[in-house]
Amino acid sequence: MAAITPSNWTLQEKIGQLIVVRASGFLFDHQIRYPAWEAPNQTLQNWLTNLNLGGVILLGGSGAELALRTAQLQSWASTPLLLAADIEEGVGQRFSGATWFPPPMALGSIAEKNLDLAKRYAHQMGEVIAQEALAVGLNWILAPIADVNNNPDNPVINVRAFGETPEIVGTLVGEFIAGTQPFAVLTSAKHFPGHGDTNTDSHLHLPVMPHTIDRLETVEIPPFQQAIAQGVDSVMTAHILVPAWDHSNPATLSPAILTGQLRQKLGFEGIIVTDALIMGGITDIASPGEVAVRALEAGVDILLMPPDPIPVITAIAQAVESGRLTEERIEQSLQRVLTAKEKLAPGPDPSHFTINLQPQSGRKLVDQIITAALQSGGDLPVPNLGDRQGKNLVVVDDLLTADYLDRACPALTFPLRGGYSAKILTADWLEHYPIGQHPYVLQVFIRGNPFRGTAGLTPLNQALYRQCLAHPSLQGLIVYGSPYVLAWFQSQMVELCPHLPWTFSHGQMSQAQAIAIDQLFGWQDLSDHSIQDGIFTT
Repeated sequence: MAAITPSNWTLQEKIGQLIVVRASGFLFDHQIRYPAWEAPNQTLQNWLTNLNLGGVILLGGSGAELALRTAQLQSWASTPLLLAADIEEGVGQRFSGATWFPPPMALGSIAEKNLDLAKRYAHQMGEVIAQEALAVGLNWILAPIADVNNNPDNPVINVRAFGETPEIVGTLVGEFIAGTQPFAVLTSAKHFPGHGDTNTDSHLHLPVMPHTIDRLETVEIPPFQQAIAQGVDSVMTAHILVPAWDHSNPATLSPAILTGQLRQKLGFEGIIVTDALIMGGITDIASPGEVAVRALEAGVDILLMPPDPIPVITAIAQAVESGRLTEERIEQSLQRVLTAKEKLAPGPDPSHFTINLQPQSGRKLVDQIITAALQSGGDLPVPNLGDRQGKNLVVVDDLLTADYLDRACPALTFPLRGGYSAKILTADWLEHYPIGQHPYVLQVFIRGNPFRGTAGLTPLNQALYRQCLAHPSLQGLIVYGSPYVLAWFQSQMVELCPHLPWTFSHGQMSQAQAIAIDQLFGWQDLSDHSIQDGIFTT
């Protein structure tokens, strides 16, 4: 982007550049999925045109549609926009059709056996995500996760982290950033000063990190140091309380943490961006306007996802007018934002629309990562049913959020070849399923995710799965997602079914399903075969 000259901007217009709002990636208002957070188009256009907002964070829609949407948003804006997305696992994680990688912990698993291979994959992953982001008009990758997930009960970071040690996380974070750097995109290391050793989801409540300074500097901070040394463009704050540095303020609102630690001690000179300001870990503290002012006082440059930008701009302007904030402080953050924008390339031109989204090479890389991280055991493969008919029990947390399942996905269609018709259940409904009527395979989809609240199995779930594992009708098991859940299953299989064939994949998307099922059944290249659509029930 060309240099932006704000010499004639009002104070309110300067403040507007420090705000990034949430919007739907779909083109039309009736497609909005989260109306509490995503403004209708007329409102959004008014904000971008008249408030001089700095950017938009997007979710939803296909990759191809997103290219139209980002061009539309840029055309509405009076100043070129930062267009961001939480694409830690690839553009396809949020926008269908693009490449969807397994969660970063798959690379951490590979790193434990072959660090050089994991580094190469992390670098290539960064390259693919950057290229695809640019193809659809995104210019700010809200990744990588620099948290060290050393708490198995962490409900929100979990497999989103590269691993459980600062050495592996820091190394792979650096490689990911390096992979993006030949391309005109921004990156963001998150969530400072480290959200890995918490058992509370900051989307719901405020977690507390109770560790000593020595422990923080030994475990949590090193991956951020490596990200900064690699040249990461921004650092995202965590809505967590860290009493060792600040007894009163969460990191997002803490001058001691953001200015004292991140700016002064670690020497970070890029953009500090808040985590989303609609999250429960921050909304309970004060009004949106007061939170925004306190964040700027702490050292934040960009306010991500305030509920409504207008009262936030008003509150900040009033803080400047009263002397609580200085206009020089606003100018400092504004200059960081504009300097970052000068690095960026222009988005897709809607009048000459083409899309260079070509995920074939990305999909090959995904296959390689999934295969290298795949785990299996027991007496593989699943025994042949002969003339009998079996059931394929697919268990998910929430049917309404199971984006990795559709009518044609491998988890449902591939087992038909072996005589297993699909039944989709939530874990609690296993209690009502007559597991003794048919031989069956069990596929369990579970991982930590924002707003889920837990990362593992409830006592009821554990009891039901123990019944499944103890039943002689069970022919095989696949776990998709959390290695911590796999560890529980493994501990039970030792006692109940030591020879049961099983497979584990960190990924849950169709590519992961195909590879895991091939492994469990002893099939090769099933994805190249034509599978007739089968009938299944929900």
